[in-house]
Formats: sequence, structure tokens, C-alpha cells
Amino acid sequence: MIIEKDFYQRNAISVAKEILGDYLVREVDGRKIKSIIVETESYIGASDKACHAYNYKKTERTKPLFQEGGIAYVYFIYGLYHCLNIVTNIKDEPEAVLIRAVEPIDNLDYLSNVRFNKSYDELTKTQKKNLTNGPSKLCTALNITKKENYIEFYKEGSLYIEANPNKNFEIVETIRIGIDYAEEAKDFPWRFYIKDNMYVSKK
Repeated sequence: MIIEKDFYQRNAISVAKEILGDYLVREVDGRKIKSIIVETESYIGASDKACHAYNYKKTERTKPLFQEGGIAYVYFIYGLYHCLNIVTNIKDEPEAVLIRAVEPIDNLDYLSNVRFNKSYDELTKTQKKNLTNGPSKLCTALNITKKENYIEFYKEGSLYIEANPNKNFEIVETIRIGIDYAEEAKDFPWRFYIKDNMYVSKK
């Protein structure tokens, strides 16, 4: 069942924790690809110097963050990589959840060919782990680009999120990655992941 819009109309920390274990569904190239969300990070514009909309800074890039929760915010970094976020909270309260890693559960040959130009069986153990164990890796594997900006996760289409009714895991809470510039915010314990999952980017 697709998660409804109301779920996302809450703070980014709650959504980041509760979305773990749910399914990210991507429909592309005539395929429906399902993966499990295993690692997330929260970003909160009001108080978080790591957030693109810190102190309510609105630019052309950050406009999606000021919309109602439940849509995609996709940004481009280093001129090379895309990162997928879920906008949360109410309109004009800029918050988001970065999907840092997912566990692929089907279409493995398709994903491995996109990432490594090989079938899944040809991959090394390290390559299998590296399929989707980072924000840019999962976007590459699932062909997620700026075209997916503003997509509504609560409607069936090319990108949406389904609830997993059978969750049974421990959540680890720790600091976020790659935000050393963010002064005191670099130490906020706003990264969450499923304990012992092999696709987590960093433990």
C-alpha cells in the first residue's frame, strides 16, 4: 500500500526513522524496481546549517523544500551526482529526508548492468554491496535525476513509496556524513539506519 500524504506532513526526524524498512518503488524502462530504504538523514531548515534552506533561504534550487511534505527534492552535487530527498513537514517549513541507501530486492541484473555493465552474477562481493549503498549510487542505479524533482511519493507513478507491514529491525542513530562545514550541526545525531544491513553506506 502506498504511504499517504499525511505521513510526510511531520518533522523530518520522525519521517526519517519511520520510513526505514519501507519500499522505494521505481518504474523505469518498462520495469518496476523495488528496494528497501535502509539509511536516511534528516535536514531541518530552521536550525540546521547543513540544510540547503538553512534559515529559510529560498532559491531556485531549494524551492521544492518549501512545498508541502511528500514530494521529491533531487539535487546535483560536484557536477556529477544526484541525491534523492523526501520533502517533509508543512508548506514553507523547509525540511527533508535524504535517502542515503537502499537494499535492492529485485531486478538485480538490470541494476548491475546500469552500475557496472555486468550481470549480477558477474559482480564481486564488493560490487554487489556497492550497487545502492550511497545516495548517488542508488540514484545512478535507479536512473533518478532532476527530472524526478517534485514527484509526489504518495501517488503511483514513476517513483513512489510503499509501506512494509513486516518490519523487524533495530535502528541506529548517529551523526550525518560529509557535512564538516556545518559547524555545530555536523554533530547532530540525525542519521538513521537499519542495524547490520550490508547496504548501509557507513557504520
